[in-house]
Amino acid sequence: MKPKSKITSLVIASALTAALAGCQQESKPTEPKTEAPKKPTVAEATAYVADAEQRIEDIYEYAAKSAWVAQTYINSDTQYLESKANKEFKLLGIELANGAAKFNDLKLPYDIERKLKLLRLGLTLPAPANEPEKAEELSKIESQLSAMYGSGKTPDGNEYDLIQLSNVLVDSDDPQAMLDAWVQWRKVSPQMKEPYQRLVEIANEGAKDLGFKDLGAMWRSHYDMDPDAFAQEMDRVWGQVKPLYESLHCHVRAKLNEKYGEEVVANNGAIPAHLLGNMWAQQWGNIYDTVAPEGGTGVDVTERLQAKSYDAVGMVREAEGFFTSLGFKPLPDSFWTNSLFTEPRDRDVVCHASAWDITTEDYRIKMCIQITGDEFNTIHHELGHNFYQRAYNLTQPMLYRGSANDGFHEAIGDTIALSITPKYLKEIGLINEVPDADGDLPFLMRMAMDKIAFLPFGLMVDKWRWKVFNGELTPESYNQGWWQLREEYQGVKAPIARTESDFDPGAKYHIPGNTPYSRYFLAHILQFQFHRELCKIAGHEGPLHRCSIYNNKEAGAKLKAMLEMGQSRPWQEALETMTGAKQMDATAVLDYFAPLQAWLNEQNTGRECGW
Repeated sequence: MKPKSKITSLVIASALTAALAGCQQESKPTEPKTEAPKKPTVAEATAYVADAEQRIEDIYEYAAKSAWVAQTYINSDTQYLESKANKEFKLLGIELANGAAKFNDLKLPYDIERKLKLLRLGLTLPAPANEPEKAEELSKIESQLSAMYGSGKTPDGNEYDLIQLSNVLVDSDDPQAMLDAWVQWRKVSPQMKEPYQRLVEIANEGAKDLGFKDLGAMWRSHYDMDPDAFAQEMDRVWGQVKPLYESLHCHVRAKLNEKYGEEVVANNGAIPAHLLGNMWAQQWGNIYDTVAPEGGTGVDVTERLQAKSYDAVGMVREAEGFFTSLGFKPLPDSFWTNSLFTEPRDRDVVCHASAWDITTEDYRIKMCIQITGDEFNTIHHELGHNFYQRAYNLTQPMLYRGSANDGFHEAIGDTIALSITPKYLKEIGLINEVPDADGDLPFLMRMAMDKIAFLPFGLMVDKWRWKVFNGELTPESYNQGWWQLREEYQGVKAPIARTESDFDPGAKYHIPGNTPYSRYFLAHILQFQFHRELCKIAGHEGPLHRCSIYNNKEAGAKLKAMLEMGQSRPWQEALETMTGAKQMDATAVLDYFAPLQAWLNEQNTGRECGW
């Protein structure tokens, strides 16, 4: 029973004070003091994490299978099931993230603190805590932006087909036709500007409620370092590889100048964005023929696969054999019965290649496999995801089942694909003799037109968003800021004048789709660093681009040790497990492309490089 003396004494003291002051009014008792909220405890945080992991595990298979059937049996029923599962999963994520924020100021054991941080970071777009109306508004804006991009429709009813317009940039040699296609796709995005501005406002509030300065700081907090330090680290790594990009840019610009003339593309300054064979000028492989070195003795993998009568399943089994040659266990039987390898004749499916972990025993890929060399590479890449998933699923609790950072997953798949070399093709019987390395320049140029050309674009997309999220770029400067960054990093410019009535960032899916983009830049750096280190372990001698780690158990053991860590430790420690260093190192990119750099230096003699 609580004593009453506290309130009683307050009343008496108040009455006495009034009497002594000669006050004739009746005294009023003061309000009782409210007790300070009880501070959370370590035990409560530990229990919260355990409950959160169990709740995520309980819904994960349901959400994954709902998404699987929605993509492999496209109809209104499966879309309904996926939408319902997505909503439940998202609501759980919001609840768990906001609940985790209650323990922000508590000193905790490492695992509990890390898991709570991962829960807080589980949302890409957090809504403000305890404001369900804003959470609903944010969800509606997300759907609205996605629909605007996906439909390609403008408010006045015009409709633009991205694939058709992109094909003009790939196939046409008419600069005016390419310019028209480029401009037309950007008629879809101005309507996105106002809802995007509102999305930023709400998500910034949500990020602050979770303890972050703004949404950009929250996104950068995924990387186990101070958010601003991570941004600086991205620039440091870019600085390492920038000279190679500048050499490639210089050669490509000169060749475009030869083809189209000074009036279309000058021999100095930035390259007009519509001439690079891609709607966003992010990869330049589609104009390879314009810039290609002469000669070459590359292997036509498509021809060899077809000559050897490979089918889709045979290609997948060959890729699985790559991993088992490294010491990994074969994939479970369910992989072969549950995966989608070819496009069905009786239903619509999403053919875009992807890798899935449904449960700790159920792994799948979804592809409509064609018998080509590109698809052979893609299969190795996708199985890289599957073997990564299984490595951490079987060794880590639920909240640690993920890659060391979001760049690692993509980097692992690409690392494996880098080992599809002539040496590997000979070992699996696709070719009889390994061609001489002197003919590899075309291969390296083709690779660089995608992987090196992409790097500055991969960097600047999130740099633009970070400036938007922290208020450095306002709605009145969204478009100007976008093109300033593109010119600064890519040396690419808008082919015609753009204004703030345009919203060119929205013409790239990942902006209205709210998909963080730094992961792609990181993956393009890390894959070469991983490849170089694994090749050292395998005892490779000779050009780095000729190395394959196929059939090397020592390299496989090193790779497996890193994969099994999942996201249980900071990514720097995972990197150290494989490479012996805690810092990203883009010099591996330079090592890989060293023969191409030497050739570009010769070609660029006498040219005015830079922009």
